[in-house]
Amino acid sequence: MQTLKINWQPDKAATTPIYQQITNYFQRQITRGDWPVGAKLPSQRHLAEVFAVNRSTLITALDELIAVGLITSNPGSGMVVSGNHWSSLLAEHVNWSQYVKAGQFKPNSHALQKINQFETDAVIRLSTGEPAPEQFPQALFQKAFDHLGHNLTSLNYTEPAGILALREQIARHLLKVGIHTQPENILITSGSLQALQLVSMSLFPTNATIYTEAPTYVKSLHVFQSAQTHLTGIPMDSQGLAYWQMTPPAKDEHAIIYSIPTFNNPTGIVMSAERRQQTLQYAQEHRLPILEDAAYQDVWFNQQPPQPLKALDTTGNVIYFGSISKSLAPGLRIGWTVAAKPVIDRLTDVRMQTDYGASSLSQLVLAEILADPEYDTYQAHFRTVLAKKAAAAQAILHRYWDDFATWQAPTGGFYLWVRLDDAINIPKLFDLATAQNVLFNPGSIYDFQPNQYIRLSFSYESSARFEQGIQILTNLIHEHFNV
Repeated sequence: MQTLKINWQPDKAATTPIYQQITNYFQRQITRGDWPVGAKLPSQRHLAEVFAVNRSTLITALDELIAVGLITSNPGSGMVVSGNHWSSLLAEHVNWSQYVKAGQFKPNSHALQKINQFETDAVIRLSTGEPAPEQFPQALFQKAFDHLGHNLTSLNYTEPAGILALREQIARHLLKVGIHTQPENILITSGSLQALQLVSMSLFPTNATIYTEAPTYVKSLHVFQSAQTHLTGIPMDSQGLAYWQMTPPAKDEHAIIYSIPTFNNPTGIVMSAERRQQTLQYAQEHRLPILEDAAYQDVWFNQQPPQPLKALDTTGNVIYFGSISKSLAPGLRIGWTVAAKPVIDRLTDVRMQTDYGASSLSQLVLAEILADPEYDTYQAHFRTVLAKKAAAAQAILHRYWDDFATWQAPTGGFYLWVRLDDAINIPKLFDLATAQNVLFNPGSIYDFQPNQYIRLSFSYESSARFEQGIQILTNLIHEHFNV
């Protein structure tokens, strides 16, 4: 590629330091797409002459640009533009601490507060997105504990990014879905929710637009909104996110895609392989970094879903969130983030200023379990049981609800996304049901406008308890609504 021609010079009368003006200029050119990835930069000597600055000032700016991943210096071949869209956001030096201190979290909705308060063993929990207690692999954990008991020497703080042995096992685990990464590109978090918080605190520019599927899990959270961003829902079809309905950001605006392409929560939709390639290409063309939430990546029934967006990402434009909460044990509170190293370094620094890392005991236990050959056997059994529970739940709904409800058969995940007849007032049904100790999730908590959907979990309760809950809901529907 031909060497870039540069005619700009810093303003030596400005109050902004010259080195910062240079980094800002590079960042603008790359963010706008004026300098494409792979473009060759002039030599340091030539840049110093063009900018009319001394070499030390230039090197200060270049070192900062290299640190955030916007440019790469290759011995023998000079400097090239290497920045992806996350690197551009890193270069903005977002003041993450304002989000930690400002107390900007908004209260949950009435329905969510009630769900959080009422999820107890006394309630039939058709709302709970967790594995059933009886699916807990006690033998795997006992084996891990026995081994650790003989070898445990301390439970001190871990390495900032997480225990190396666990990051190595996660890198190996991710190879199964086509993600080739290294431990230094992985950050261990206290579940994937902490990863969302870290990214929103440290990478989101103020007033950025977050494009996400409508409906989506993150709509039920205020983590993004509390970071002073704007959620914009994009419709889905049977193939996933309708990316062409996004409005590309203007050159001076920032936008980010948040997606759950594999078993979208709450709908269960799986983005097709073709749509994943198209979405990645669209994002690259329009300078849109991507957050890929893969909480349900391993929770498939009969056919493994297409490779994650991260597996197809060649430029570092995708940040990938994984978790053990859905496929093993949410109480371990272990998730992971996979990203370019400058991004991981920034997130690690922020996390170390908010806590000192995920539980070292949980990390050690998970490293043992992932290294155990029996883990794959457990996973296969887990998926078989879950598929049977999904089939049983649908049979129950056909028995009771065929006259006033429709849904699509899930191919993975934990949920049925059920549309109820228009005559059924869902907020009223929710309150009536909680009074009868039955919990479900109203669809409106996931959407950008009211809808006639509810999310029913078949993962947590036994099929008998699921049917008991549906019987109670059926009686309430017939008693209070004209269906």
